[in-house]
Amino acid sequence: MTSNPSIAQNLTTANLICMASMFVWAAGLPAADLIIPLIPPLPLTAMRTGMAAAVLMAFWLLIEGPAPIRQANWLRGVVVGFICIGLGAVFLVIGQAYTDAVTVAIITLSMPLIGIGLEVLQDGRRVTLALIMGMALSLLGGLVAMGQGGFSIELGLGALAVMASCAAFTWGSRATVKQFPALTPLGRTAITVTGAFIATSALSVTWTAMGGAAVQWAALGWKELGALTLFAVGSMALSQILWIISVERIGIGAASLHMNAVPFYVMIIAFALGAPWNWLQTLGALIVVVGVMIGQGMLRIPR
Repeated sequence: MTSNPSIAQNLTTANLICMASMFVWAAGLPAADLIIPLIPPLPLTAMRTGMAAAVLMAFWLLIEGPAPIRQANWLRGVVVGFICIGLGAVFLVIGQAYTDAVTVAIITLSMPLIGIGLEVLQDGRRVTLALIMGMALSLLGGLVAMGQGGFSIELGLGALAVMASCAAFTWGSRATVKQFPALTPLGRTAITVTGAFIATSALSVTWTAMGGAAVQWAALGWKELGALTLFAVGSMALSQILWIISVERIGIGAASLHMNAVPFYVMIIAFALGAPWNWLQTLGALIVVVGVMIGQGMLRIPR
């Protein structure tokens, strides 16, 4: 274990925050199932980021006042927000259209490799045996949690799009922390989500003007609007704040390791709604946790 108690406590707190971010994000997935068939991807992303941005901006103004909002670099916020949230979502939709759910899930497990690769290239992070073991265990735990005994990956345009989505979100998450050093986690999240809203709204208007699929407004009732609110405010606004806090404290590489436990969180939510408990996914989550601890030096490898 880490020798300094305060460091160990800080690492534990940061990892718990990251786990909470993943759980809140996973909780929005059932809500997404209600609205994805009714709203095309670009308008849905614009609506989702717009609702999340409205909540985040209101809290940013209320808690920190107008000064940091006026002084923030909004052009940079639009660029980073569009790449991290907007572009990542668009590539993911393209990937889902050209592949299947298994391929998307398996390629998403590569996020720790992308995150740690960025830290090695841009931050000079050393590649250690503990880091390699942590990534390997996180990948293994993710595969176990998905319950995949035998599977095949459909390579091609769809797979490249999913990889591009992972790369955009990973790079954008790191850039959100690095490019706005003067802002708090709330400010960083608010400026990038608002930036994503500005960019995706322009794309959505263009998409509609060019004859793209329209929103099925007549099918949207209070139930669907409630699901959209949960998908936007919970699964994006709250989850993104917690995610940026964890990325700031433990880095994008270590935070990305937690992504591979998402199937376990989905199972917990399904269990609360009446589905049976899945011990295979529980085992997968435990393997991911061990990988996270080894990768961060919280659990040392015997020599």
